[in-house]
Amino acid sequence: MTPTSWVTATDGVKLAVYEAGDPGAATVVAIHGYPDNASVWNGVIELLRDRFHVVSYDVRGAGQSAAPGSRDGYRLDQLEADVNSVIEAVSPDRPVHLLAHDWGSIQGWHCVTSDRLQGRIASYTSISGPGLDHAARWLRSKLRPSRRDLATLLRQLGHSYYLLIFQLPALPELGWRTGIFDRLLGGRSKTDERTLADKINGLELYRANRRPRRSSSAVARTDIPIQVLAPTGDPFVGQPLQTEAPVPYTSNLRIHSVPGGHWIMQRQPEVVAQACADLVEEVERGGRTDKD
Repeated sequence: MTPTSWVTATDGVKLAVYEAGDPGAATVVAIHGYPDNASVWNGVIELLRDRFHVVSYDVRGAGQSAAPGSRDGYRLDQLEADVNSVIEAVSPDRPVHLLAHDWGSIQGWHCVTSDRLQGRIASYTSISGPGLDHAARWLRSKLRPSRRDLATLLRQLGHSYYLLIFQLPALPELGWRTGIFDRLLGGRSKTDERTLADKINGLELYRANRRPRRSSSAVARTDIPIQVLAPTGDPFVGQPLQTEAPVPYTSNLRIHSVPGGHWIMQRQPEVVAQACADLVEEVERGGRTDKD
């Protein structure tokens, strides 16, 4: 993929940006997760570009974007600033619609609950990634003397085993270099364009953001129209975490459980494209999305 433009982040990091479709149409900004780069959205973009101005970019440290010089460069506040920089570059006069997956979704939740991007995001479609603050509070809510809650918590902790591994020094890097993690974590497809650098650099996302940013009493809410696409076969983010964690922090939310795995946007791009298009068109028409 050849970038159509470059955006300079607030700390000087160069971000590779890719645009498709009519710049005069509503803008959809797609944010990829870990260990991907912007190419993970190719199938979805092909299905959306006839109706929308679709923008993707390589998150810092991935694809053709530069990597920051220190771990602090991967903190959520900086990632939020990157999203803002991209939005200002590709749609300076009109709010955009976010579409995000995995770590991109974590960034997306940070953005829609942020004062910095107030009025700049028209809608948000999130896949397999509740906000860190939302997830932390949801996990604490399951620490109750209830068999059902404890069982749900244990199942999610089982899904999240890799989080502990990624905190270790050197071992995760070795796992990627030897190909062990490719076999364990899966996600590869015939169109996979991930590189070893994507996998190694992106580990800093986990290490730089070990703790929730806000206390449980200060978790921000949002009124932005939001939909959560929750793949039923996601081996990393269980259904309860995907569907329950965001609920207390949104006033305009719809949740769709969809058959598929973690990388549903690669393997079933038509499902993601249709859901995203439905929300964007409804919001652009001025309709209010009601909580299902």
